[in-house]
Amino acid sequence: MPAPLVRPRNHRMIAGVCAGLAERFGISRTTMRVIFLLSCLLPGPQFVLYLALWILLPSDKNHTATAW
Repeated sequence: MPAPLVRPRNHRMIAGVCAGLAERFGISRTTMRVIFLLSCLLPGPQFVLYLALWILLPSDKNHTATAW
């Protein structure tokens, strides 16, 4: 069974969207971030989709947030 689609509290760079997608699809977080950055070179709503996922995806409650 695949992992649920959530934004993990650990391994975030900005909002955890790419980390959550990477966990869901079983690829590395770095690979997912590179794919996203390369997709931004193409015309399309990638940035808007990222913002929508940031708002719509729940944050993972299993991990504790790190204090800054």
